[in-house]
Amino acid sequence: MTTANDGGPAFPGAIDARSRDFAPPQAGMSLRDWFAGQALFAILKADDGISSLRHAREAYEIADAMLRARTVEGGEAK
Repeated sequence: MTTANDGGPAFPGAIDARSRDFAPPQAGMSLRDWFAGQALFAILKADDGISSLRHAREAYEIADAMLRARTVEGGEAK
């Protein structure tokens, strides 16, 4: 079984307001989940907010396409 490309962390670091340094990477939402959430919002907005499992699947299909669009030959991110 292969691991799906999740794009890595959506928000891998943030600026620490006190020190103005980048905080260490955080575990949490993947970039794939972030893309799917954004796509789902648009799908629901266009469909009067009625959600379904079909909409969730469509959102992840869009997210996967967005991740593929970020890669170049050889599988490296642009």
